[in-house]
Amino acid sequence: MTTLYGIKNCDTIKKARAWLNAHNIEFQFHDYRVDGLDRQQLILWCREHPWENILNRRGTTWRKLAAEEKETINESSAIELMLQYPAMIKRPILDLGERRVIGFSDASYQECFLSEERQSK
Repeated sequence: MTTLYGIKNCDTIKKARAWLNAHNIEFQFHDYRVDGLDRQQLILWCREHPWENILNRRGTTWRKLAAEEKETINESSAIELMLQYPAMIKRPILDLGERRVIGFSDASYQECFLSEERQSK
């Protein structure tokens, strides 16, 4: 089952959910804030994609961090911050089972699901 990870009131999540629904793709939604996030899962994502791609540096939570904390961040401290502040995780993360897609764009989702259809034929 495909799982879409994010925060329900995020505009990008709303676009991703709308895209999946419009293309009749079944998925489960997992809200970081409501459902939490497992440390091992976050570590796995950071092994599959560089932690710098998982960490959301555009949000207010990141901007509120002390300058020293931002300057000295590494994978371990980034994981701790993302567990403590789920809004610091880039959204959405689409879990297809064998791989994860970070972020949303119409083109990336089309490529993702079209390539899956081709592989299953």
